[in-house]
Amino acid sequence: MKPKLDAHSEAILEEYRSKLPVFEDLSARATKEIKEMLASAGIIVAAVESRVKTESSLAGKLELKGSKYSSISDITDIVGLRVITFYIDDVDKVASLIERLFEIDWENSVDKRKLHEIDSFGYLSLHYICSYKGSDIRFEVQLRTVLQHAWANMNHDTGYKSGVEVPREYLRNLGRLAGMLELADEQFSRIRSELTDYRRRVQALVASGNLDDVLLDGDTFRSYLDLGPFDTLNRKIAAVNQAEIQEVSLMPYLPVFKNIGCKTLGDIDRIIKKYSDGAFQIACYQLGLTDLDIIASSLGPQDLCIAFLLKSGIGKAGIRMLFDALNGPSEGNDMIAEMLMEQAQDLPFMNQ
Repeated sequence: MKPKLDAHSEAILEEYRSKLPVFEDLSARATKEIKEMLASAGIIVAAVESRVKTESSLAGKLELKGSKYSSISDITDIVGLRVITFYIDDVDKVASLIERLFEIDWENSVDKRKLHEIDSFGYLSLHYICSYKGSDIRFEVQLRTVLQHAWANMNHDTGYKSGVEVPREYLRNLGRLAGMLELADEQFSRIRSELTDYRRRVQALVASGNLDDVLLDGDTFRSYLDLGPFDTLNRKIAAVNQAEIQEVSLMPYLPVFKNIGCKTLGDIDRIIKKYSDGAFQIACYQLGLTDLDIIASSLGPQDLCIAFLLKSGIGKAGIRMLFDALNGPSEGNDMIAEMLMEQAQDLPFMNQ
């Protein structure tokens, strides 16, 4: 049913119609600038949403409380934006950026996170009433987490806030669910913070050279690679043909080093020290009769692993496992392993 509006509300609605293109442009501009701001700050969010209130929605609002507004400028949510973050602590980071990007109407902005009602979890958004400098058009920016957003949507679907009386047992279950989601929200942020601290400690240990104290995993191996542990060997190999070194990702060697028994970065470091001569001899045999002028940075760690496998007596099966892990299982890997076994018999490091 079409809302019944008085003359004052009809005038505001007509003002809305005349300014609708302005509202739409404002929504698009603010959305674009918020996304650019987030990208520049390196903050990844779940979504940036925006909408311009529809005429029917505005009419319904005016029917209820049209007398509250003297003009369209008094209605602050014609244009609404929402930034949905993954983590609680990112809400404050985004808020700080919003404060720098727009003029904030502090008197009408609301931090609903200060509420402590048992059923308030999904409504703990930070609501900013914003404007551009020199403009009298205000708009709303809401900041909330993914879980808060999900809860608000679920709560809306249940009719919990619709005014319909809900049986007490359902209210109790909704309250319990809200508590679980709030706890999950807090724990996600806590885990991220702890992981960040862990990575910093690892980087400090790696930089200090205490490699035996650093367990081998994705984060530690990546930090170790930043030190260029294979650079010396690769430069020595490249000098054989005066070749250039093409940098490639060495992360595929993480499972390889694990498979050959490395448990700490110190284990890898010892392999480099002990088997670099053997790896160089293997590389010389491979490159000596070629005119290759570009080698991949993975050649050094590859030949280190081959030298280790040969000297450890693991031999052909281990070398095939190496190439299966790096290139995928193939019958050709068996031929490569056989060839390397034959070539290695004549290399000096095998007889030391």
